[in-house]
Amino acid sequence: SGVGAAAARAFTGAGARVVLAARRAETIEALARELDGLAVPTDVTLLEDLTALVDRPVATYGSLDVLVNNAAANARGTFDTLDPAAIATVIDTNLKAPMLLTRLALPHLRQSRGVVVNVASIAGHVPLPHEGPYCASKWGLRGFTFAVREELRDAGVALCVVSPGPIATPFVLDDLDHVPDLVFSQPILTAEQVADAVVACAIDRQRERAMPRSTLLLAKLSQAFPALQELLRPMLEAKGARVKAR
Repeated sequence: SGVGAAAARAFTGAGARVVLAARRAETIEALARELDGLAVPTDVTLLEDLTALVDRPVATYGSLDVLVNNAAANARGTFDTLDPAAIATVIDTNLKAPMLLTRLALPHLRQSRGVVVNVASIAGHVPLPHEGPYCASKWGLRGFTFAVREELRDAGVALCVVSPGPIATPFVLDDLDHVPDLVFSQPILTAEQVADAVVACAIDRQRERAMPRSTLLLAKLSQAFPALQELLRPMLEAKGARVKAR
């Protein structure tokens, strides 16, 4: 759903044959019929499911050209109140799964000189209180992407990352009460905007696309000058609370 479904439609529009992966089989099977694609029910926290997700497209289409790691989980709240199992799920879904799936796909991506596009977040650029595990996973996903990108440069395989700010999808909108007010102080993207960035990375192999530019600039300033983030946070949280209420 959300960015995943939008990306599948965008890739199909660009002429690709798409493979859809999610836990809800009925959802991806319906979308696969719409897009004439392949649905592979997948729980990305299970190694056997990740292996099948790589094997089935290769068996069906003969090659694997682009891998998009978009599945995500979150556990919002102050860190000392979070369930340890929920913390583990965030790391397993957002960081461990993309690493393992990339590793499993690499033999095929080497043959096709393909591309991996990892969907991270602006939260991988700047600390976001009340979303500690999510921030950690997205910082880690960016670091993994850039490190392995350098390793595979001579092999012709590119790793890219898309780092969006808040997106108007159920991931945010269905959990309004727990999403930090600070998140809503920033422009809200559409799933289609993020999907377009994912497809663009698959085509031109740009190292990172982060959006919106204003949010990225604020994140970079806050990272360079932590005191600035502390100074601006009350104002941004007040703005975000108004937007959330509206």
